[in-house]
Amino acid sequence: MQRTCALSDSVSSLRYVKGARQEALARLGIRRVRDLLLHVPHRYLDFTNVTKIARADVGRDATVVATVDRVDQRRARTRPNMKIVELSVMDETGVLIATFFRQPWVAEQVHEGDTVALSGKVTFGNGFRQMKAPFYEVVTGEGGAGGYARVLPVHPVTEGLTASWMRRIVASAVADASDVCDWLPASLAARRGLMTLGRALRDVHFPPSVAAAGLARRRLAYDELLCLQLALLARRQIELAGVEPCSHVSGGPHVDALLAALPFDLTDEQRVAADEILADMAAPRVMNRLLLGDVGTGKTAVAAVALAAVADTGTQAAVMAPTSVLARQYAEKLGPVLDAAHVSWALVTGATPAPERSRLESAAARGEVTVVFGTTALLSDALEFSALTLVVIDEQHRFGVDQRAALRRKGAGADLLAMTATPIPRTLALSLYGDVDLSRIRRRPRAGAGITTRVISPTNLDLAWGAIRDAVAAGRQAYVVCPLVDDADDGSALDDVPEALRGSAARPRAAVPTLEELRAQVLPGVACDLLHGRMTAAEKDLAMERFRAGKTQVLVTTTVVEVGVDVPNATVMVVLDADRFGLATLHQLRGRVGRGDVSGTVFLSCAAKRDSRARERLAALEATSDGFELAELDLRLRHEGEVLGYRQSGGVSLEVSDLEADRDLVEWAHADAREIADADPRLSAPAHRAMALEVRDRFGAYFEELERA
Repeated sequence: MQRTCALSDSVSSLRYVKGARQEALARLGIRRVRDLLLHVPHRYLDFTNVTKIARADVGRDATVVATVDRVDQRRARTRPNMKIVELSVMDETGVLIATFFRQPWVAEQVHEGDTVALSGKVTFGNGFRQMKAPFYEVVTGEGGAGGYARVLPVHPVTEGLTASWMRRIVASAVADASDVCDWLPASLAARRGLMTLGRALRDVHFPPSVAAAGLARRRLAYDELLCLQLALLARRQIELAGVEPCSHVSGGPHVDALLAALPFDLTDEQRVAADEILADMAAPRVMNRLLLGDVGTGKTAVAAVALAAVADTGTQAAVMAPTSVLARQYAEKLGPVLDAAHVSWALVTGATPAPERSRLESAAARGEVTVVFGTTALLSDALEFSALTLVVIDEQHRFGVDQRAALRRKGAGADLLAMTATPIPRTLALSLYGDVDLSRIRRRPRAGAGITTRVISPTNLDLAWGAIRDAVAAGRQAYVVCPLVDDADDGSALDDVPEALRGSAARPRAAVPTLEELRAQVLPGVACDLLHGRMTAAEKDLAMERFRAGKTQVLVTTTVVEVGVDVPNATVMVVLDADRFGLATLHQLRGRVGRGDVSGTVFLSCAAKRDSRARERLAALEATSDGFELAELDLRLRHEGEVLGYRQSGGVSLEVSDLEADRDLVEWAHADAREIADADPRLSAPAHRAMALEVRDRFGAYFEELERA
């Protein structure tokens, strides 16, 4: 008799899941049957398209099924610590050599006489066809290429759980629990041409064809995206529950005075963005807008218009920046313009002296100051506003959900303007901020003298050091950027891209020893200083102030300078181990030079070979200065959570969706969620009750913090 189990049951209710296997599944985040069913394969071995070794085309990907003739182990000649395993496999047409680097366990899992499937790019060398680091699967006992599993799923696994055992466990779950009730309304699934949930769960794990697996994955990806959009809307509803929106004055004397005080006229794009923001602020609803602007596009000027509208309304605004350096820079840039428009302002950071801070807190509470710039110091319980009606958050993804909500709670019904200089593809913006309206500025009003980007190998660093010497001799300044702070770092939290996309296995450079090397050997007599995220706010402010004032000629730093730092006299940047950073980060970094009248030069040092994926990524920076184009490429190469690092800041992670491949699904989910929420905000209608449970199960943690507040 067939066993049945519920999706909410523990995986221990399934066959084969006990003890060590249950612990291994838990390491993958799989604790319930539904977790297992949504643990989709990351690739498939297509036994309908197996190639004989002699017919495998060199330079193309292929899948071969062959018998293991020999298993050899050795160490790399140039890297004695690197263990290499070589499999010699053969079929009736020839021999192929499969080589595995740093995977000594292959020799324990594969033995002479085993039948294995190998999938990867075919090369040729030493008289044999070869595969370097292919995917492999021991298929002995599963019927080989002629067995029932014509398309073999390959699930992500962990230590103590092989791919074959994972497949066996998933098969039991599919047999016992995949006949599920579909929570998605049939009319919506039909409108979007999506298969039923039960069929999708069966076909994604054990598909009749690779095409069927793709269709099944699309259904599951749509489910994930729709639930995320509905969760974002639910979070928004919780944030605004019971609040009275403020309808701001959109064209008063302070706005006119500020526009007149700006040292330039707004560009067409800036004017459109400002008009969209002012219209939102004037409307009888709470604004929730994200302003996307590449490096140097003038988002600050647009935000200033919104601040002036607050002054015309007689209320207050708070501007929160991710670092004290950036908060101070906002105050220095906008302060004089606000003064000219007769808008009062103040700055509060962790470094603000206690007496001054107490005075500012009193002024804000009495409504005597209109605009308060700051860092997370704005979240202090001691800082209260008389009438906070606008919150401006720069680089929103750098703050957690609870931090953003805490600031908004200081002004019930306050409008929100989030800004980011990190170019975000539309699909990613909708997924991260599905509940906001978007404004974009693509063109720079003042491009500066421009930037030249060059990718060099570490052996050619003398070119970069020479450029710094020339710049210093001409009275200019330079940055040297390192991925780590000091040699004590293990680097695990600072590697910005997956290992597969990096070019070097060598330990990345650290800022502290690099500073010592520059002072002692490379740039003797040049005033070098240090800036990194572990320094206190006061130390960072002091280091940045010395650099701005020209007392420091070369600033050795980490990515703390990525956002917003404006020193027009800086004309050279050297990024060490550039393959450790994502394209969006590198684009942000290079925006720190070439901001004045002298062109900037950026050297990206990378040890990777010219034909590697790491060099391919960096070459894109040489080819284009369009941040949005680079962001699209970054998204194609990396997981969406890695592009912005938002997994570490209270965000969510998408497990099934591919935001590059699933652009249409993102748009569908965004539109469908809005339609559903408009008609049934609480998902209380009978047709939506199962949907509400699904949203809560998947993404409840994303807005539970707000419910507890």
